[in-house]
Amino acid sequence: MDNKPVVLVTRRLPAAVEQKLGEHFTTLLNPEDRLYSSAELLELAAQADAILPCHTEKFPADTIAQLPARVKAIANFSVGVDHVDLEAAKDKGIIVTNTPDVLSDATAEIAILLMLGAARRASEGERLVRSQQWKDWSPDFMVGRQTTGKRLGILGMGRVGQVVAQRARGFDMKIHYHNRRPLDAEQSGDSIYHDSVESLLESVDVVSIHCPAMESTQGLINGKRLALMHADSILVNTSRGGVIDDDALVAALRSGTIGAAGLDVFNGEPDGIHAGYRELDNVFLLPHIGSATHETRKAMGYRACANLVAIFNGSEPGDRVA
Repeated sequence: MDNKPVVLVTRRLPAAVEQKLGEHFTTLLNPEDRLYSSAELLELAAQADAILPCHTEKFPADTIAQLPARVKAIANFSVGVDHVDLEAAKDKGIIVTNTPDVLSDATAEIAILLMLGAARRASEGERLVRSQQWKDWSPDFMVGRQTTGKRLGILGMGRVGQVVAQRARGFDMKIHYHNRRPLDAEQSGDSIYHDSVESLLESVDVVSIHCPAMESTQGLINGKRLALMHADSILVNTSRGGVIDDDALVAALRSGTIGAAGLDVFNGEPDGIHAGYRELDNVFLLPHIGSATHETRKAMGYRACANLVAIFNGSEPGDRVA
């Protein structure tokens, strides 16, 4: 008889990850990679001792309250955990984990791509070529903004933010940052610390957002703060869509308050993205692919598996957040 714990895996994961999970657990897989409704999640969870979800599955307090008592853990296939009500999970005695560190490089690469794509009008140029509207060249054709030597402001100098800073130094960018507290000298290097968001925004040419999604960061980038940025500045977001007030950003891009934006995450993604973004040429858009490399997705899965193994062995998981 198979006495292995049962793990509900809510999305199709890399084959190597599903194989690794199968070595330790009885798995309830989703081979069609269909997004489950809350009702379906609860129905399937009745058979499970743990759930391994992605950020696409939501666990608000009312859903967590309805989970069967046998569910001992929610081991997220993500760094962000804003899709899980952590307090409700704690109250129910459910351990919650995430997968930090392993996606820092991949997400930092996307942040740099967004910065360059927005600065050099990449999406506009790509559309011209594909639509066969590129007819000529002139000295002022598709002129964008150079990033080499500019000032990069990092909003949230955690794991990903520090990797972005390291990569940006390859472009001779001057690094500025805002955190709740300054980093130590070894971590910060020659970076300049700002004790407020406002000070950071008005001092740099590019802002890259890497702060976590929480109540205190909801709508952090609003109209008042965008007005502090200069007309050639670029805003990049690879954290969570909720950090930005969409109406305010669309208005700032339309009016020329800021020059461009590069976005990989959105409020209401994928179907409820603000329509204004699709109408603007000065926004470089990606479909939430910050961690989307073969290497990273496998590493995330192995990390989630290791957390579950620790939990069911009676040990403290390395990435516990609740």
